[in-house]
Amino acid sequence: MNRTRFDLSDLTPGVLAILGVLVLFFGLFLFYPILHVLMNAFYTDEQFSMEFFGLMLQSPVQQRALLNSFELGIVTTALTTIISLPMAVALVRYDFIGRGLLGGLALVPMIMPPFVGAIGMKQMFARFGSINLFLLETGFIDAPIDWFGGGGFWGVVILEALHLYPIMYLNIAAGLANVDPSLEESARNVGAGGFRLFRTITFPLMLPGYFAGAIIVFIWAFTDLGTPLIFEFREVVAVQIFNMSTDVHGNPMGYALVVFVVLVTLALFYLSKKFFGGRHYEMVARGHVTSASKRATSFETVLIWGMLLSITGIALIPHLSVVLTSVTERWFMTVLPSDYTTAYYGQIFEHDLTLLSIRNSLWLSVMSTTIDIVLGVAIAYLLTRRRFPFRDTLDAVAMLPLALPGLVLAFGYISGFSGTVLDVRVSPVPLLIIAYAVRRLPYMVRAAYAGFQQMSVTLEEASMNMGAGPLRTLWKITMPLVLANIAAGAILSFSFAMLEVSDSLILAIKEQYYPITKAIYSLMGRITDGPYMASAMGMLGMILLACSLLFTGKVLGKRMGQLFKV
Repeated sequence: MNRTRFDLSDLTPGVLAILGVLVLFFGLFLFYPILHVLMNAFYTDEQFSMEFFGLMLQSPVQQRALLNSFELGIVTTALTTIISLPMAVALVRYDFIGRGLLGGLALVPMIMPPFVGAIGMKQMFARFGSINLFLLETGFIDAPIDWFGGGGFWGVVILEALHLYPIMYLNIAAGLANVDPSLEESARNVGAGGFRLFRTITFPLMLPGYFAGAIIVFIWAFTDLGTPLIFEFREVVAVQIFNMSTDVHGNPMGYALVVFVVLVTLALFYLSKKFFGGRHYEMVARGHVTSASKRATSFETVLIWGMLLSITGIALIPHLSVVLTSVTERWFMTVLPSDYTTAYYGQIFEHDLTLLSIRNSLWLSVMSTTIDIVLGVAIAYLLTRRRFPFRDTLDAVAMLPLALPGLVLAFGYISGFSGTVLDVRVSPVPLLIIAYAVRRLPYMVRAAYAGFQQMSVTLEEASMNMGAGPLRTLWKITMPLVLANIAAGAILSFSFAMLEVSDSLILAIKEQYYPITKAIYSLMGRITDGPYMASAMGMLGMILLACSLLFTGKVLGKRMGQLFKV
């Protein structure tokens, strides 16, 4: 007898009420802003028109911005692949002393957004920065090297690659770990080996994981706003949208650019589903298989340690730069700071702008995280404990903000809610809270989802058999058992909200509402103490994010990689 895909008995009034709230929330704060941008991009004087897109493609400035953004995304993705692919192979396929330690170190660069790292990188690699001064003093060069040639292009690429390679590594490692080693052994038996084996067997089987990571890296680099602003590499799509966000009604070109970004994002995910979603990469009835990892020789162990420590060391240069900048009195024309001080850490809690921004970010992040906990737990519970129509659709919608660039939603909020009670020109606080909540909701959903999956349903059934109702069972049995997962998701959501860049830069128009990242950007314009105070604030953000990632990794373990998958 055929079974229905859903059970009508699961559609209780409580479930229907939750679904109604979710439909309203996503409809108003996820789909409405996008639809509003689409309508304004394609309709002029209430008539369908492609005029704005024609003007966009004819404008030399916009042409350069589009080409630069594509080049930025492609080069960053390629460089990230070069870094993360051998790292994943070494850590997944070889068993050696210290593998767990090196695997943890590989994720360290995630603790600092490239927006913050750009501050230190400019100090280290400027024309008369530490690196050039050291090379000049030691006689390796006769004239300063332009490390960020192309008007800052390579500075943005390098910094984004060093920040994003852990996400690529997590996806590649997950795909590589799922490859059945017996298939590779069969290929070796018929003569395949080395690069040919990897090219014909291993890589095609791990391709879905790699492509998932590559999409995230490309979209991130294509739409990153903070790093190009710090490096003053302004001829990119994200910065152009940022400049037009303050005049959405007077300059409708911004609508066309935002729609273009949405189309690029959708096209990439469509290609992913078309070419990889429909293929069957499952291994053939393999049952239990031995581990694909092999014991590394002494030479291989030394080689792996040297490679991974070199990558991690280079990736930590921005962190070191920010640390040194935050504890120096003045750093100019010297390889290392000549005077050290912790005064700037005290000043950020005394200066009007920085202290206000910290208070704003704490309030905004607490409120957005509260929304994420309520909605994320509800969504995860429905996905794991209830059967209802369009369950897969709810899962996809909940994860959509992870793929949708932040500047798209921020621009949609400005234009869509202009003239309403949510107008950012009156107060950006409500939309900042909502924007943070929408952007970080996927982390909460995946963390709670993992907790519900790990918990046996029989415990809840036993509670209800003893007479407890669904709500009492949820409160007394389910929630305590998944509390660690909820805490992990909440801490991660809170930390990333504290350091949110695109939404903060675009939505926080008035100084009295500046969050931390907008204050850092504002401080960078001050020649005297601006970079030093900005670095001190960046250090606090790094510490916060590092602690949250450590706690989340402890709770979720290998499932942590699921947080960065769309």
